[in-house]
Amino acid sequence: MDAPQTVIFCRMGRLDYLEGWALQQKIQQRLISNKRSDNPEIIPHVCLLVEHPPVFTLGKSGSEANLIASPEELEAAGASFVRIDRGGDITYHGPGQIVGYPILDLGHFYTDIHRYLRDLEEVIIRTCLTFGIKTDRFEGKTGVWVTNPVGSERKICAMGIRCSRWVTMHGFALNVATEIEHFSMIVPCGIRDHGVTSMEMETVTKLDRAKVESEIAKNFSEVFQVEIKMLVEDDARRFLQAYLNSEAPLPDQPEKSH
Repeated sequence: MDAPQTVIFCRMGRLDYLEGWALQQKIQQRLISNKRSDNPEIIPHVCLLVEHPPVFTLGKSGSEANLIASPEELEAAGASFVRIDRGGDITYHGPGQIVGYPILDLGHFYTDIHRYLRDLEEVIIRTCLTFGIKTDRFEGKTGVWVTNPVGSERKICAMGIRCSRWVTMHGFALNVATEIEHFSMIVPCGIRDHGVTSMEMETVTKLDRAKVESEIAKNFSEVFQVEIKMLVEDDARRFLQAYLNSEAPLPDQPEKSH
């Protein structure tokens, strides 16, 4: 790893899924174009933190058979269905969930997708522990799980990524206060024999979304050894507009924690 990298965390609030996907693609292309340039700039990586309206997304390696709900049931639930370009099978995004899209040039870190996924898992494992939830990896399955008691393993955070020229997109979906009943409309991640949970189900208490997002950013800083700056909604949008116009101003005084 070279000099310490900067990651701008953009807390976007509620964002339509297709709009968020398009934004990721533009940021990814900005980083790819920069690294291919004869005179690359020093620009930050970006991580979007968003909440989507109800949507089911199917990864390129997934099976549509894992969507149980009919079109009529999807419509009644106010949910949409989108086939996307990440790895993994089908999952749900919706209110009460923190969806994180780290868009990183791994060339500045390490070129190892498996290590990247394990590091993302570590960020979430540490975040859950801050709120008193002990989680772990589950052998052979990507994501973060509550594994106690044995035999009742339940996923609390799904993950799926795409990488082009070692620049990442997509990421993780952490269930904070998610309406778990929506998962009954699919076979989550194609896994039939294990359940799904949320942070609030495990703690039986209401959590502050902003505090969870801040913990994610702090733990991301520690795991990836990067400097973090958090921007919220309007400030985040102004930064991204400049970033995508190749102006890319760095916010003053990047911070490691919040």
